[in-house]
Amino acid sequence: MSEKVKPMENNEAWDYAIGLVQVEGITPSEDFLALVEKEKQGELTNDDIRKVLLKKYQVVEDAAS
Repeated sequence: MSEKVKPMENNEAWDYAIGLVQVEGITPSEDFLALVEKEKQGELTNDDIRKVLLKKYQVVEDAAS
């Protein structure tokens, strides 16, 4: 008989994802972890985090190219 796996809660999913990244030897930035904490507390949505990260890391092409 197969056992059903229950979906992770939001906090568990974030902790799991961050743990996987750390296993690869990558340390998430304090800014990113602060965003995650705000999302866990309901102050931000996943879409809000995505927008902040896109704005922060978006490469702006040189107009002269």
